[in-house]
Amino acid sequence: MLAKKRPVRPAARLLRREWGPVWAVVRAELADRRGRAIPLTLSALCLIVLFQVAQHQRSPYWGYGLVQDVGFVRAADPWWLALARTPLSLFVPAADLPVWGALAQVLVVFGIAEIALGRRRTLLIAYICTLAGVVYARIGVAVGPGGVLGLPAGDAQVVDTGPSGAVAGLAVYLCLRFRAWFTGALVGMGMFVEAIAKPNLAGREHLVAIAVALAMSAFSTLRRRWR
Repeated sequence: MLAKKRPVRPAARLLRREWGPVWAVVRAELADRRGRAIPLTLSALCLIVLFQVAQHQRSPYWGYGLVQDVGFVRAADPWWLALARTPLSLFVPAADLPVWGALAQVLVVFGIAEIALGRRRTLLIAYICTLAGVVYARIGVAVGPGGVLGLPAGDAQVVDTGPSGAVAGLAVYLCLRFRAWFTGALVGMGMFVEAIAKPNLAGREHLVAIAVALAMSAFSTLRRRWR
């Protein structure tokens, strides 16, 4: 007798439809090249760990002071200084949050993006989403709490670091690129709920990163059609 096939559960069917093709590519690359498939992601993880250890040291040459000089970004900083620190600020985890959260986000989202989108595009999207948050912080403080998307003046002194904005933007870009509509809706909804529940600078920047990712995805789609 032929064995009956086990029915596929709706959740498994949804997951397969959303991420089956991407997972097949990621699994094949990792099986074939292992760590050599994600050098950008591994470098990002190493930088996060390095900055996490360093910012808890009190040495004037190796520690909190050094991390502050190369990776701390505030809306109150001069433009040139903020732009110079923004690339490394992406890898400086928030000192008051568990570092494993940042490591897990980068490992999963950066890893998938590096294989599925390519190293250069992954880095470009991550940087643009992070930079958009830096720009928004300045605009929001200038507008003030009374305006739409405005921020209180005290947020100008908030240390604005970490990979969360880049992760949010990359996650949404991946969802749109590979038509994972349900996952993309969940990510967007989660960021929106976070911004309402915790109306702080980080929550607003996540929404800005998603908006920028949507714009980049739309531009990429139009460019492919023109070609």
